Amino acid sequence: MARPASLLASAAIAGSMILAMPTPGRAQSAVRSSAPPGGRLSPFAQGSIVGIVQDDNGSPVGGVVVTALGATTTFAVTTNDGRFEFGPLAPGPYLVRAHLSGYAAPRTQTIQVRASGSATRASVQLRRAGTPVLAAGIGVSDALQDAPAPAAEIEQPTPPSDDDDHRELAWRLRHARRGVLKDVSIPDSILVEADDSGGVDGGFLPADFFGRAVGSPARAATNFFADTAFSGQVNLLTTGSFDTPQQLFSADSVPRHVAFVRLGAPVGDRADWTVSGALTQADISSWIVAGAYTTRTPGRHGYDIGLSYSTQRYDGGNPLVLRDAAEGSRNAATIYAYDSLAITPALTVGYGAAYARYDYLEARNLFSPRFEVTVSPTDRFRVNAQVSRRALAPGAEEFLPRGDEISLPPQRTFSTLESGERFEAERTAHMALGVERDFGASTIGLRVFRQEISDQLVALFGQDMPEQPSTKFGHYLVGNAGDAVAAGCRAEFRTVVAGRVHGSVAYSFSNAQLTPAGGLQYVVLLAASAVRPATDRVHDLATRIETTIPETATRVLVLYRLSNGFAQAAGGDGLASGPAVDGRFDVQVRQSLPFMNFSNAKWEMLFGVRNFFRESASDQSVYDELLVVRPPKRVVGGVTLLF
Repeated sequence: MARPASLLASAAIAGSMILAMPTPGRAQSAVRSSAPPGGRLSPFAQGSIVGIVQDDNGSPVGGVVVTALGATTTFAVTTNDGRFEFGPLAPGPYLVRAHLSGYAAPRTQTIQVRASGSATRASVQLRRAGTPVLAAGIGVSDALQDAPAPAAEIEQPTPPSDDDDHRELAWRLRHARRGVLKDVSIPDSILVEADDSGGVDGGFLPADFFGRAVGSPARAATNFFADTAFSGQVNLLTTGSFDTPQQLFSADSVPRHVAFVRLGAPVGDRADWTVSGALTQADISSWIVAGAYTTRTPGRHGYDIGLSYSTQRYDGGNPLVLRDAAEGSRNAATIYAYDSLAITPALTVGYGAAYARYDYLEARNLFSPRFEVTVSPTDRFRVNAQVSRRALAPGAEEFLPRGDEISLPPQRTFSTLESGERFEAERTAHMALGVERDFGASTIGLRVFRQEISDQLVALFGQDMPEQPSTKFGHYLVGNAGDAVAAGCRAEFRTVVAGRVHGSVAYSFSNAQLTPAGGLQYVVLLAASAVRPATDRVHDLATRIETTIPETATRVLVLYRLSNGFAQAAGGDGLASGPAVDGRFDVQVRQSLPFMNFSNAKWEMLFGVRNFFRESASDQSVYDELLVVRPPKRVVGGVTLLF
């Protein structure tokens, strides 16, 4: 007689099968079976299977789940003396398998059930196995396949509950040994079950071929994923642009849907790599992929290496775009490598360069080297000197990855101010010398700089040129305003408040001289304030506030820049009064959604709005943002899955 535990297991299985199977049958362990799709069978045309399960020593094994797959699907649990029975069953061949944790699954048997009503006998032998199994991976362990398992590692059978899924795959997942991924391997008998002819459940492939083909790559992948702590995020975003609130609901303001994915992992304990990609599809089909490798501090070398590639294809009908874009597409690629070398604890040298290629430029190759030296006489005092030459292509802001977590693919189009005009890159030679002093959690810095700029870029939004097609929303005009020389200073204060608020405020003053380029009639007509006086005094105030509210799991980032040098569009009378005080801002809010979290993944809601045109850089031209006329506001919203 079966023990109470076995009776309880049989009753639980019977209850779940009554709910799951449409037509009842009968088995020794009270397991119900399903009738074939053809309908009910006459009891005179049915058969049964009876058998016993033994281990490799010939001893009966109880608590084994035995499945029969054929015209009907059913299973039973062996009694303490190892016996099981299936019936009544529709006539035909059945694949009989046995499963028990701690034992290797035997080779599948094909049992022919006859319609005579007599029982067909089957004998199943289980072999003890010491190979650990985890359902999260797949592989073949050559070294451990035949190794015996210690007695303490053999798990006793656990009766399934009424809520269990009794399909074969579910059983395998439920009874797999739990462990870390690097312990993953599944015996050959589960991956491939050869019949007597040497085939795989029907003789399609040799067992050894299938094991090598699947097992080796699976082991390699398993080992790779086992030793790597991956993290990343998936963003589903919607973006749009507007100049006034009414334009949010206009036909010209077409929202774009963006999918962004980032994946990263540590390289040992000193470096990290990340890869990311984003794409969008509308009248502009574009995508961007990027990768980076960075080392952590402390260390003698601090490497920052990366690349990106982005493409934009325009499928709309704006003649201004088609005028300058060959076949409606543009492509850009960038490779950069920087190293921060700690020669001594008090002396650090930074050097590197970026190489970019834009297929829409006549001089397609742009090279931007940078060199700097930092001397730290004390732990809280630093002196820094920097020399660089930065090349910036017209429209580069569309193709370059952003410095924050999310890089959007190109979403705006651009063309030259005048038909037949060539795109010219801007080049800025920058020299700076600065000092910094730490006071607890605060830092004060002072920097002086000098710049020589050739072919300074200017960008105009929402402007129509005489005798040219009308511009559309999301399209802007680019040109070169001339050459400039600038010198000035910058003072900055950074601090941390209560560990929650990171903030900075910076004031800069510069004297600049811009020599206008020839052929600026359109710039003068559309934005006369872009043509500067002989001596231009520019005052800038920039703030940055980043805060985290742990009580609500909210993060807020606010950037704001106020300057008296922003160019203006021409007024209703066609004239502009000159540079004016204006502002640029960027606001981002990230709100955690804990009610959507599962496992180790976390969900966030993202909302951002900005009218900054270019990402700020320490060596950018003083005119880069000032000569952007009426940039529209860009809004981004969506959800983020962090894992």
